[in-house]
Amino acid sequence: MLFFNGCSSDKKKTEEKSEKVQEEVKNEKIVLQDITGKQIVVTPIEKGFSFEGYEDKVVLVNFFTTWCPPCKAEIPHLINLQEKYKENFVIISVLLEENKSNEEISNFMKYNNINYIITNSIENFKFAQSAGGVKNIPLMFLYDKNGKYSTHYVGAIPEEMIDADIKKVL
Repeated sequence: MLFFNGCSSDKKKTEEKSEKVQEEVKNEKIVLQDITGKQIVVTPIEKGFSFEGYEDKVVLVNFFTTWCPPCKAEIPHLINLQEKYKENFVIISVLLEENKSNEEISNFMKYNNINYIITNSIENFKFAQSAGGVKNIPLMFLYDKNGKYSTHYVGAIPEEMIDADIKKVL
């Protein structure tokens, strides 16, 4: 098995943004927005999050950037998982980059044949803090159909491992 390390960034801007939003995130609803403008209201619950519109689905939250090699390496695996479990499962990718236009992300999605949701808004940083802070990417959290935390993954992870965990919570 081949495991990749994740990417990390020591950019001062990211740290300042992180500190700024950290104070604002305790138990508040966060409104993520995908590149088409659709909103996903994320509400903290005991031991997890509720994702409005995706109730009764297993949710894999993927924190990533477009410049991170391990993030790019896992895209084909996420595409496969989204297709395989599309009835009961959703991937919500949370972009942790500033100043990326929705057009740029749309082109990135087309180029990589991405079939899952990518959110692109300032609220992404609030969600990252609410989820416990994101120091390395890719970072993924798996939530069961009730929004309860199941497991998480740091770095690029083999598809079979994620697949086995999805089956456990379906």
